[in-house]
Amino acid sequence: MKGKPMIRRREFLGLSALAAFGLVAAGCDSDSDAKVDTAKARTGAMDSFGVGDTFKATAPVSFTFLFSDQPTYPFKKDWLLFTQMSTANNVTLEPTIVPSSDYEQKRSLLISSGNAPEIIAKTYPGQESAYVSSGAVLPVSDYVDLMPHFQDKVKKWKLEPEIAGLTQEDGKYYVLPGLHEELWPDYTLAFRTDILEKEGISDPKTWDEFREVLRKLKKAYPDVVPFSDRFNGNSVLNIAGNSFGTVAGWGLVDGLNFDESKKEFEFAAGTSKFKELVTYFNSLVSEGLMDPESFTQTDDSAIQKFTSGKSFVISANSQNIITYRTSMEQSLGKGNFTVRKITVPGGPAGDVIGGSRLENGIMLNSSVKDKDTFVALMQYIDWLFYSDAGQEFAKWGVEGTTFTKEGGKRVLAKDINFQGLNPAGTKDLRVEYGFSGGNFAYGGTTDLLHSTFNEEELAFQEAMKSKTPKPVSPPVPFSDVDREQATLVLTPLKDHVKQNTLKFITGQRSLGEFDAYLKELDSKGMSKYVELANKAYTAYADKK
Repeated sequence: MKGKPMIRRREFLGLSALAAFGLVAAGCDSDSDAKVDTAKARTGAMDSFGVGDTFKATAPVSFTFLFSDQPTYPFKKDWLLFTQMSTANNVTLEPTIVPSSDYEQKRSLLISSGNAPEIIAKTYPGQESAYVSSGAVLPVSDYVDLMPHFQDKVKKWKLEPEIAGLTQEDGKYYVLPGLHEELWPDYTLAFRTDILEKEGISDPKTWDEFREVLRKLKKAYPDVVPFSDRFNGNSVLNIAGNSFGTVAGWGLVDGLNFDESKKEFEFAAGTSKFKELVTYFNSLVSEGLMDPESFTQTDDSAIQKFTSGKSFVISANSQNIITYRTSMEQSLGKGNFTVRKITVPGGPAGDVIGGSRLENGIMLNSSVKDKDTFVALMQYIDWLFYSDAGQEFAKWGVEGTTFTKEGGKRVLAKDINFQGLNPAGTKDLRVEYGFSGGNFAYGGTTDLLHSTFNEEELAFQEAMKSKTPKPVSPPVPFSDVDREQATLVLTPLKDHVKQNTLKFITGQRSLGEFDAYLKELDSKGMSKYVELANKAYTAYADKK
């Protein structure tokens, strides 16, 4: 289920979004003539459905569902997840199963051909923009009045600023995201902390201190390049970019960064702050502190170096730490090492972290509005994806069967394991039962999120609360014409940024050529792209 961080997989599609999602006005200004008469489309719907209610269809209903199939826990039609839905909610899901490796391409083909299922899962905010102008997906903002749990969480968790960012030019939004109560930082740097302790070195708190730690490690171990990274450097550039006041790596997305002082967007990779970022990482490589292969090697190569003792630092999330330790017990021997995540270092822009409280969610085929089960569908989606009970069900399963509650704490059944929470368990919660899978289990309260964390990860999350979240950028709702122009410009711009980020950092291109690089960006349309973005932002701001 875990891969890149939340912001990372919002690959640019249509460019009408940044890191947020649009609830704005909850459809109050939408065209009422185009809306469904929900007083009629009520087959299976509950007459009374509010916050805290469990949805159970008044007559059996079935909905089609696009299912992203993971090889680590492949689809089973007899999962308890589905049988419980049938008995407890009177709902049957009819899946179209697509391998996760082909999911985005297959989803696009199904939508464009008009054959997409009613519920389209695993859609990251921003990916819906490509389908808006065709009318293939439902403007869900017109119907959130049918979703009391969704509206309650947006209001209770003050998510309005964040979810405003995916408003389309028509003032509506077309994707229902996972909602988190709090920011969930996960990716950072992992250290061989036994080596730090041996050398009497403390955890670095800033990027300058990080460089000093690497210098000390290099001095103590001259034959070792201390930092050899995975993810082609995209994770470390992402987390560092925020504290340098820019965006990079996984955070590049649409290339835009909002300048709060000027109240306008800039192209992040064309600024002095971006130059400062690549200059910093160039210093790590040029001093022999960071492996230049960090930006080109496979993850397996980076992991092998770290777990065999050939490097001491690597990017990681909480699940990566577990796999590193497993490998190191075999290569170095149990008890001969310690590994731990450090809190994200601060930088020139402050002790800042990025991210979003929004996670991947679902789109709905626009045809659902023509079904007599439409209200029941919206009620069920609201319960499953946004109620406390539905989210607990999707993550933990059925109380008394897959888990129990002891003193308010959720505990897996004795024979069930999930991510090492119950190592003695012989059955996996995802593989055998279908729970905690990426199609259904996302978003929720901090308590629910933390319920599957070990003590070490809980301590990391607590330490990260001292960081300052980067302000949420305002929306850029392009018109169809401007979106097409912006998309054509952005693709070569991003390619040039990625190529030259690598060259500047690894020394293949002199930093003295940064001004020439800026001219190259402008020749590829940087100024025009920023002009289009600020035009869309200004038009949006003027309507508020």
